[in-house]
Amino acid sequence: MLMILLAPDTYLWLMAALLAVVTLLAWLLLRRKRKRWLRLLVLAFLLSAWYIFLYGTFVGVDQLEVRHEEFCSKDLPANFDGYRIVHFSDAHLGSFSGWRQPMLSRIVDSINAQHADLIVFTGDLQNKYPEEVEDNQKLLSKLKAKDGICSVLGNHDYSNYSDRDDFDKTRDIGRTMSAELDMGWYLLTNGYHRIRRDTTNIIIAGMENDGEGRFPQLGNISWALRGLSRQSFVIMLEHDPTSWHRKILPHSHCQLTLSGHTHGGQFSLFGLSAALFRYREYGGMYYAGERAMNVSTGVGGVVPFRFGVSPEIVVITLKKK
Repeated sequence: MLMILLAPDTYLWLMAALLAVVTLLAWLLLRRKRKRWLRLLVLAFLLSAWYIFLYGTFVGVDQLEVRHEEFCSKDLPANFDGYRIVHFSDAHLGSFSGWRQPMLSRIVDSINAQHADLIVFTGDLQNKYPEEVEDNQKLLSKLKAKDGICSVLGNHDYSNYSDRDDFDKTRDIGRTMSAELDMGWYLLTNGYHRIRRDTTNIIIAGMENDGEGRFPQLGNISWALRGLSRQSFVIMLEHDPTSWHRKILPHSHCQLTLSGHTHGGQFSLFGLSAALFRYREYGGMYYAGERAMNVSTGVGGVVPFRFGVSPEIVVITLKKK
């Protein structure tokens, strides 16, 4: 828990301090060693470590990518063939401060530039406090799509990492939810939203955060899909991808699930992501038969650092199979 209670820039100072200490110790050690190969090896390690830190802090966090995916399904109504959805996740607005603020404007502009039919956000709008959302409402209200914006809550949106008392935490959850509703977003808390085209429709459902371990387990899939026919084409929004195998696949017919939460580990070297050791699905499109889940690596993070895992928005085109 300590890792996510500190201010975003505090982590960068701690990382820099740790690297400085390691560099100093290495210099003191090498003064006693005369082996040239050892000096070169330690020097290469230190240069690599400093490069990763500086690139991830000042360049990697600014490398926004647009990933394109297609999802084909025989259950998709023909009227929705070619329907375009922009999926973004894990904004962590409290980390977009100071010189990083323009990046948030770039994200909004890039999403709008896709001219999507629908925009979906899969949780973690804030780090700790609703003020982070309220301060950016004007900018986020610029997001536009033909069928609007649908969203769900992530583990950070429940104010679990706040240092406020329980009464204020409960009030803060309401403030975060109200801010999303004030922006015109369809906030789905174990519910669904119907999108119509003539006489056909698709369903955008959303569960509350349903994680493992210390993360909130509030998702109720039966309630989220109540009254729906199994012939419905359903896109499920769920912040935590671990819920796909635990609840969504075995207890629903949802054809497509959209998640976030993992950030793709925010660090990847030689194709190996830090998220690999914790999550079965941590970034990209995954399939289970005819059903699929897209996991976004997000646009932000409590720690404003990215190396090998760029911030991303995902454009998903639905196709009739």
